[in-house]
Amino acid sequence: METGARPLLLLLFWMLAAPARPGLEGDGGWQRRGPGTSAAVAEERCTVERRSDLTYAEFIQHYAFSRPVILQGLTDNSRFRALCSRERLLASFGDNVVRLSTANTYSYQKVDIPFQEYVEQLLHPQDPTSLGNDTLYFFGDNNFTEWASLFRHYSPPTFGLLGTTPAYSFGIAGAGTGVPFHWHGPGFSEVIYGRKRWFLYPPEKTPKFHPNKTTLSWLRDMYPALTPSAQPLECTIQPGEVLYFPDRWWHATLNLDTSVFISTFLS
Repeated sequence: METGARPLLLLLFWMLAAPARPGLEGDGGWQRRGPGTSAAVAEERCTVERRSDLTYAEFIQHYAFSRPVILQGLTDNSRFRALCSRERLLASFGDNVVRLSTANTYSYQKVDIPFQEYVEQLLHPQDPTSLGNDTLYFFGDNNFTEWASLFRHYSPPTFGLLGTTPAYSFGIAGAGTGVPFHWHGPGFSEVIYGRKRWFLYPPEKTPKFHPNKTTLSWLRDMYPALTPSAQPLECTIQPGEVLYFPDRWWHATLNLDTSVFISTFLS
């Protein structure tokens, strides 16, 4: 097993197996952690550059068409974050019907369910033995009319690409969930609450994975055997950080906590 893989795996599986308790201060009421766990667990490995002083010219020249980058301090979404607490979202949207997708590469199945039922009954840690089509995941398929009162408070990244139009996808998912490798157009992904780990490969480097197995099972079964040259770019996105991913880059995601997040797709 490669250096760095074992600590990350042990952290993830201990986290998923730990007894749950009420959320910690500052997490919006979403987190359910084992005793003694801290939200500030040290990151084991990050191979994506973080930038807090990036200009638009630098973004276009160095990242927009060539590699991902993590943007810090680009926008202030503290108001949006406050509105995304568990209590406030349930009060505002609990009766709304949301559309869930299965957490596999092609999102084969869609299920409509009241938002409150999803949060209270389905928002739990990933079972490491489950397949992607056994896991329902709230991301995308948002009714923008019903959620407009929330989305109008979101400040998207200020960097755009010529000829594209931004479109939001909002999501909430349990610890250990995520979507296995897939690709699409360019975009940004911001974490509002929780932490989301990303694994990325350039378009010409197709990763080895099973489209109906979860990212968690890929991390357990395939990641430890990767040679250094076969390892992805990877990093954990913290609340307030924004990851930019270029066009057609392969990526898989893994929520390290119950996570609230929003993507801005450029199409």
